[in-house]
Amino acid sequence: MDYNNKPSHYYSKVRYEMLKYLPKDAKKILEVGCGNGCFIEEIKKTHQGEFWGIEMMPDEAEAAKSILDKVFTGMCEDFIDDLPDNYFDAIYFNDVLEHMFDPGSFLAKLKNKLTDKGVVISSIPNMRYHNELFKLLIGKDWKYCDHGIMDFTHLKFYTQKSIRRMYEEAGYHVQVNEGINRTKSIKPYLYNIPFFFTQMDIFYLQYATVASKK
Repeated sequence: MDYNNKPSHYYSKVRYEMLKYLPKDAKKILEVGCGNGCFIEEIKKTHQGEFWGIEMMPDEAEAAKSILDKVFTGMCEDFIDDLPDNYFDAIYFNDVLEHMFDPGSFLAKLKNKLTDKGVVISSIPNMRYHNELFKLLIGKDWKYCDHGIMDFTHLKFYTQKSIRRMYEEAGYHVQVNEGINRTKSIKPYLYNIPFFFTQMDIFYLQYATVASKK
């Protein structure tokens, strides 16, 4: 699968909206899919600690090495045994899990890498976002793109319910599972009228999830 033709900002976008989910006392942090390290660099402005990353793109991983304490270059599944047990206070997946063949199994294995109070924090695209839902239901189309929800490199597609189920089946307790990056469009309001405003999840581009070991 070709990740080389992604937009220039793909590996260097800081997900500021995900910073608030980091526990204040987190000291050892791993970001899976760390890109060039820009997100961890932002975290380091307010947190002191030890920062690890995994990045599959060699050039981006090399850039991240100047920011993080330790960076693995390659597929994250290849390094699960290289991560220390009971070590990380927080492990981030910012729009990464949907690119994996079997993210549930990977999350299950990753539990042992968390401290007793450690958390996994993820951002995952919402397949029921109003634009994509409208294209599917009304436009009768399923068209892949270079980025976004219909990114051609996505192997999995999720809703709020299926995100929660994935974590719970992997042996986690879900603390937070909420919509982020809410649209400013009025279209979701119009779409909700026939459903008596019971489809509020279509407002959100992604879901942020925080989960701990059971």
